[in-house]
Amino acid sequence: QVQLVESGGGSVQAGGSLRLSCVVSGYTLSNTCMAWFRQVPGKERERVAVISNLADTRIVDSVKGRFTISKDNAKNTVYLQMNSLKPDDTAMYYCAAALRCLISTWNFPVANWGQGTQVTVAS
Repeated sequence: QVQLVESGGGSVQAGGSLRLSCVVSGYTLSNTCMAWFRQVPGKERERVAVISNLADTRIVDSVKGRFTISKDNAKNTVYLQMNSLKPDDTAMYYCAAALRCLISTWNFPVANWGQGTQVTVAS
């Protein structure tokens, strides 16, 4: 059974940092693409960052230079380091898995979602 369990969300002041974690079971990260998405009420879920099975990464322009995606294959865990947080980063953040992906075109057919972790950034 595949499970993606996020943690690390919370409330911070603008300019602060958070690190989100996503522990994956049922997949081996060396064979799986992973990504972080976020969603605010009333808006579509948007991609934030993706990391391939070979650890190639891509970050959406709105958070480039502030957010970093990484993974630890031994721990089967994916991370999203978020620095210099802004109120616009407030959202529910979701971890997602795909059996294949193409980083260059943001092609990421989601196979599984986590339950989400809330990030709130106060101004």
